[in-house]
Amino acid sequence: MAWLSRRCALIAFLLVGVPLHSPIQAQDYPTRPITIVVTLSAGTGMDVIARLYADKLSQSLGKPVVIENRPGAATMLGTTAVANASPDGYTLLVATSAALSLNPTIYKQISYDPERDLVPVLLYLKSPFILVVNPALPVQTVPELIKYAKESPTPLNYSSPGTGGLPYLSVELMNQRFGLKMTHVPYRATPQAVGDVAAGHVSLSFAEAGATLALIRDGKLRALAVSSTQRLPAHPSVPPMAEAANAPGFETVSWHVLMAPAKTPRPIVEKLHAEMKRILSAPDMKKRLSDLGLIPLDPPSLAETERYIKSETEKWSTLVKKLGLAGSQ
Repeated sequence: MAWLSRRCALIAFLLVGVPLHSPIQAQDYPTRPITIVVTLSAGTGMDVIARLYADKLSQSLGKPVVIENRPGAATMLGTTAVANASPDGYTLLVATSAALSLNPTIYKQISYDPERDLVPVLLYLKSPFILVVNPALPVQTVPELIKYAKESPTPLNYSSPGTGGLPYLSVELMNQRFGLKMTHVPYRATPQAVGDVAAGHVSLSFAEAGATLALIRDGKLRALAVSSTQRLPAHPSVPPMAEAANAPGFETVSWHVLMAPAKTPRPIVEKLHAEMKRILSAPDMKKRLSDLGLIPLDPPSLAETERYIKSETEKWSTLVKKLGLAGSQ
């Protein structure tokens, strides 16, 4: 039995000597290039921002950080690729609320489970929508719009780049919150949806700040509210919807979060979180995000980020089901 005891002791020594998630993993990481998968095309806002911090992250870590654009399938192509990647910290994902909080309910079938297959690294910005109306509409505030919509003999119409997207759901949440009935006019893309509000063919829309700010400045659109709970740095005179309509808690925003495959060693996730938080908290980075019509965040902890994503998923899942859109795509 002595030989058995010696063998057990040797096995125990080896297990203790080479722990599964040794701190050395984070200390030595990275030893080779890191790839960040962006689920939209090159040149989009998400891509531009990712390239900004990828360069700074490369300088910080001493290894190349490469952006790989994988657009397609409503962001699911790139998301699935990262969900199935090796959980070693060398393949990361820029994800949005669509990929993590909308797609699981709207689509009949998706090839990843956000909660099971991915873990957050850093939540760093919100992308709000501005409630805009045609200037000929006789309203100057959100309460006036609500009153006008309720008293109109025919339902007001609103545009969006498609059923099930956040601009569409923002108006539908407004309908639910204030007892309105407005008619949806879907378009293929945001520029057309916004352009027809400016042209007077559609009454209103919730649209991305980047697509509306120039038209607002030129007087072709009237801005009534921003969909975030914070004011938009690029247009601080526009009040949050929660304030403008006396609707506490009203917020409909897209958001960007850096994710890693599930089972990525926690020390590596924490190292990336710390580096990215330092980079995104710098004043120059915050200004760049603000100039793009976005809201830079003071990045929350990993636990707070997980709770936020879960709460957003519950909010949109509830609304999508109420609208009868669950599994509609």
